[in-house]
Parts: sequence; structure tokens; C-alpha cells
Amino acid sequence: MDLNLKGKTALVIASSQGLGKAVAKQLAEEGVNVMITSRDEEKLQRVQSEIQNLGVGNVAYYRADITKLEEIQSLVQYTQETFGKIDILINNAGGPPAGKFEDMTDEDWQKAFELNLLSYIRIIREVIPYLKKEGGRIINIASSSIKQPIPGLILSNTFRLGIVGLTKTLSVELAPYNILINTVGPGRIETDRTKHLDQMNADKQGISLEEAASKAKQAIPLGRYGTPEEFAKIVTFLVSDASTYITGSSLLVDGGMVTSI
Repeated sequence: MDLNLKGKTALVIASSQGLGKAVAKQLAEEGVNVMITSRDEEKLQRVQSEIQNLGVGNVAYYRADITKLEEIQSLVQYTQETFGKIDILINNAGGPPAGKFEDMTDEDWQKAFELNLLSYIRIIREVIPYLKKEGGRIINIASSSIKQPIPGLILSNTFRLGIVGLTKTLSVELAPYNILINTVGPGRIETDRTKHLDQMNADKQGISLEEAASKAKQAIPLGRYGTPEEFAKIVTFLVSDASTYITGSSLLVDGGMVTSI
């Protein structure tokens, strides 16, 4: 199947590690010009070199803090200037701190809002004028909590659902311009974030990290964590010409972990 992605341009947010990095690499392997970004320039340089060594696609990077509007605007402008267009936006952000409702201060709520919801809103707003020219794709990476809240992650549970509402609303508003937008919710994928949450559960239960991970895997029908590469393939499909009639949807990549219908 020809995904018809060669020569397209993608802006991939929070792409110096984890899911964002995996998506950037997968897109580059399909011949996409990729702009990677995060707050860590050293990591961005390493990822750029990794992708360049694959000998596919073009990759550039721009250091930016997506909680700051002016840096978002500069990032989008730099992407346009570097590649001449923007066809694909992959919205992504690290998870907010874990904790229960009574643990969280106003500052915690404000920071999580700015990172995990407002940044998506702002980036989409800046990119839309470019996507309107020829149509395009937007993927908002969220969490499996969009279908089933995760205990101890009150901030993520709240703002990830905001992403779903944003996506569904924009799917109608952007459809006349042939812009497709979807939410993708990762379950337990082998990333530093998952390891961090496993360590928290291990500490809470007084068990080893390995035991905590083993218990978590028992709740997944496939019996294992997913890989970033598996997740990236789903995202790549959704932004390709193999997917032309899916918009406004929320798709879980979780190995069957979430039990809700």
C-alpha cells in the first residue's frame, strides 16, 4: 500500500524522546520532511542525527517551549520557512505530575492546562492557515484516560478529555478544508513515562519495579506493553492517504487494556 507521504511536511511536537521521537522517525522513513522540537536542544541534535543516519526524509529541529505562545509562533514560522509548507501536525506533550485531587494546587492545575491543553489549542491555531491551502492532517496524542480514567492521574484525566472535545469540534469546522483531525490515546507503551508510573506504583505497594510492571501487564489482554514503534505506525497510517474518511475519532492503542466500549 502506498501511503503517499513522500515530500509531505510534518511538525512533530515533543519529539526528542518517547512517542514523539518514534512518530518522527516513522514519518521520516516514509519520506516525510520532519520538524522536531522540544525544550532540550542536545536531545534534538541527537534525534536529528539518528534520523539523518537512516538516509530517508529531511529532518530539522527547533528548540521551543510550547507553554509560551511566542515560541510556538516562531516554531511554526520556522517550519514553514524551512520546508515551504506544513501538511501534518502531530500534537504531543509530556504527561503532567501524578497525584490525587487534594494533592494539587492552583499552580499545578494551571501548568497542566498550559502544557496539556492550551498548547494544543495554540499550535493548531497557528498551523491551520497552512493546512487550509491543500488540506492536511492533525493528530492530537492524548492517553487511554480519554476512555477510562487512570487512578492517581487527576490532571491528565481532566485535560486529556479536553483534547477529545477540541478534536471532535474541530473535525466539523475543518472538514470543508479537507483537514482531518483525530485523537490517539496510547495505553501502556514502553516509554520513560510508563517506567516512571510503574516506579510510583512500586513505591506505593512496597514492591520492585519489575513486579509492578508485571502486575500492570497482567491487566493487558495482549500481556505486554506496546512499543513506541507500534504506536508510531498507527499515527502514520492516520496521516496518510490510506486514511481519508476518519476524522473526529478517538483511537486507543492499548493492547485491549481499556475495558469500556
